[in-house]
Amino acid sequence: MEDFIRDDIIEQTLDRARNPEPSRVRDVIGKALELQGLTPGEAAVLLQCEDPELTGEILEAAHRVKLEIYGNRLVIFAPLYISNYCSNNCLYCGFRRDNTELKRRSLTLEEIADEVMALEREGHKRILMLCGEHPGMSPLDYFIEAIETVYATTTEKGGEIRRINVEIAPMSVEDFRRLKAAKIGTYVLFQETYHHETYRRMHPVGPKADFLWRLTAQDRAMQAGIDDVGIGALFGLYDYKYEVIGLLHHALHLDETYGVGPHTISVPRLEPALNAPAAIQPPSPVSDDDFKKLVAVIRLSVPYTGMILSTREPAELRSVVFDLGISQISAGSRTNPGGYRKGDSNDFRAAQFNLGDTRTLDEVIYDITQRGHIPSFCTACYRLGRVGKNFMDLAKPGLIQKYCRTNAILTFAEYLADYASPETKKAGDALVDRLVAETEEKAMRELLEERVQAVRGGAHDLYI
Repeated sequence: MEDFIRDDIIEQTLDRARNPEPSRVRDVIGKALELQGLTPGEAAVLLQCEDPELTGEILEAAHRVKLEIYGNRLVIFAPLYISNYCSNNCLYCGFRRDNTELKRRSLTLEEIADEVMALEREGHKRILMLCGEHPGMSPLDYFIEAIETVYATTTEKGGEIRRINVEIAPMSVEDFRRLKAAKIGTYVLFQETYHHETYRRMHPVGPKADFLWRLTAQDRAMQAGIDDVGIGALFGLYDYKYEVIGLLHHALHLDETYGVGPHTISVPRLEPALNAPAAIQPPSPVSDDDFKKLVAVIRLSVPYTGMILSTREPAELRSVVFDLGISQISAGSRTNPGGYRKGDSNDFRAAQFNLGDTRTLDEVIYDITQRGHIPSFCTACYRLGRVGKNFMDLAKPGLIQKYCRTNAILTFAEYLADYASPETKKAGDALVDRLVAETEEKAMRELLEERVQAVRGGAHDLYI
């Protein structure tokens, strides 16, 4: 496939947008509020805006768009690392091949089951499964066996993982078909940086050194029949404005080629990692204010795409950025294989990177509940076929809210009944009751009342 990322075009796009007139910035904001998205050139206008007042208007517009499309829901998941062996030598990653101080391990299937039981007993229903790229220690057969193990592992109180998204190295169409047959959800892969020279420097050796093979991984996944794919950039490797435009070009390519863009866009920032020089001293650091702006610009540019925020960021900043476009968050995370069953916060000598938010799942849920968000563990769309283009056809006219809000309330009520601390349960039950009472459509309100009571009486996995 051809390389659809052109460094010269992206740089020209940013150059043309320098020092935009306030009227031009407000015109672009106005278009974004129509929920039709923005072109890379229009997004560049917002990225190049340095006026504090106008930047505030950009952030406020992103908040409005987020509420219009996704409401105040935050879908919650946890990452599950099953191996940290890797044949790449990425300069920003603790798993890199030359890190001889890292504690290497690949979990056995029994250990994976133990990890899953620990996650389920916290209340998790959705995970993102990851591993290093190593053909000997984490081959595809092992990864698929791990998926099967996760789905088969259940605990008391209806504990089960209902959705496994995966982040795994690029592969052939044939292997992607095998991955789809394992009943995965979204296939996620970060390009890390869209800037070719920076990519070359950051990936000196290993399979990941092939820029184009990685760039076209989502194409092969969709050709294999995987409905939903996720993209992302690791902010801090190169100019964040360039990376945002690169992400938008990637999203446009998928939409134009397959009729549906990425299901999610992730926005991780570099965090310190053991013996990873680019993580310890980021080549292009991104300030908190710039991070807020890039999240807002992506939300305005691709209003119907989910945005994911990890626990790389500290709790205080996460709370602010939730309002700017984030729709999915990780919580109670570990980035070291075996971290959940051990119960340690993060074994730095086995981890991919340091965590910024080390709170438990219950602490995160209590906090976001106090801020008016609805924690959601919903997996209904994936099991009912509301995926890919079907999902977008519902999302664009705003119809998906009918399902998402209801199912968020039901899965939140289930968490509260089974896993919440007394303080979280009290606050959460009050929020659920208020949300049910605020449901305008009478038939839906009555259905919610009936099903919430059923959940509080011990029912599990109710959804529409």
